[in-house]
Amino acid sequence: MSFGLGEQLALAAALVWSVAVILIRISGLEIRPLPLTLFKSAVAVLCFALTLPFLDIPFVPELQAQEWWRLVVSSLLGIAVADTMIVAALGKLGASLHAIADCVYAPCMAFVGFVMLGESLTRWEVFGGCLVVAGVGVGMRLTKEVTEVRALVLGVLLAGGAHLIMAVGILMVRDIYAEHSIVWVSGFRFLVASLILVIYGLLGKDRRGLWEGFRRKDIWKWSVPMSILGPYLATMCWASGFVYTKAGRAAVFNQMSTVFVVLLAWLVLKERLTPRKLIGISLAVVGSILVASH
Repeated sequence: MSFGLGEQLALAAALVWSVAVILIRISGLEIRPLPLTLFKSAVAVLCFALTLPFLDIPFVPELQAQEWWRLVVSSLLGIAVADTMIVAALGKLGASLHAIADCVYAPCMAFVGFVMLGESLTRWEVFGGCLVVAGVGVGMRLTKEVTEVRALVLGVLLAGGAHLIMAVGILMVRDIYAEHSIVWVSGFRFLVASLILVIYGLLGKDRRGLWEGFRRKDIWKWSVPMSILGPYLATMCWASGFVYTKAGRAAVFNQMSTVFVVLLAWLVLKERLTPRKLIGISLAVVGSILVASH
């Protein structure tokens, strides 16, 4: 089995994102989902903006009006809404349980591709999706981190809903990613998402709380690396992996993030690694790989 640049980038994306998840979990204990999502999106915008001049990429490429609108809607759904839901789900489930729920990513992509783009679903994809659902069902249980059934159910719904919305957001601009710079498209989407979050926050009652991530300098040691590793570096590795190898192979290596997150949660956050959780993880990972590889 070859292990070229594409596979290395896909695996790097999984590892980098796993570290970011742990940092999101730590930061999320101090900052609420909306201000934390705004902070990490703003830092990502800065990183992408600083990268553009080194790549000789125009700040404003030529796009058709409908492409601009699709990017805006994609930013609203895939980042402003979905990322906030993921942060909230992490707060409800903890890192290791969220990693199991995160396996719905591949089935959600396949399902949304079937509904939106008319892409066919093979028997292996359907079977893999069933394994993911079974794995989530087996692995989800009350723990010392999650002591209420309501929090467990809400966390799973948030994680699953986030991946469905994220799939819609990314697939509706897949052609734009293919035709234009990954750095520019990603940076623009995070910029639009940041502006949407600011507008939404200013229309709410707690306007001062919107800037909590910027004011809390005491946790910048967690939130700044989180913002660089997750939205910026992991996105770059993830998208580049699909450029240098087949999509299915890249997705399989991406799914290793589940294993990395569970191990890091056990080592860093001291979350328990129970036999039931291991069975759930195994089912969900195998199911996700079946979907991704077919």
